[in-house]
Amino acid sequence: MKQLNLYEENDFSDKAFKKLLVHDSPYFKILNFNFKSGQELPVHSHDIEGQLSLVIVEGEGEFLGKDGITLPAKTGDVVISDIAEPHGLRAITDLRLLVTIAPPI
Repeated sequence: MKQLNLYEENDFSDKAFKKLLVHDSPYFKILNFNFKSGQELPVHSHDIEGQLSLVIVEGEGEFLGKDGITLPAKTGDVVISDIAEPHGLRAITDLRLLVTIAPPI
């Protein structure tokens, strides 16, 4: 069993969003991204099979998709998609994002 606290392990940076590898195994990967207001993870995709979840742990922003699609993102919101589907995120306020990828990339 493994335990860590995202609020203690990963902070924010004015220069770029911060990334923390929470867990990596043959079954899934968990990442924590912290964004200051205005920072963005551009829309991108991965040319492999699998799924991911994007969970807003704290803050508000927008989930980004292909063709300029945006969905509101606030604390507690979850998006699940195929890894190959274009995805990204823009922070409106300081925002903490938890990403799970299965299988891991």
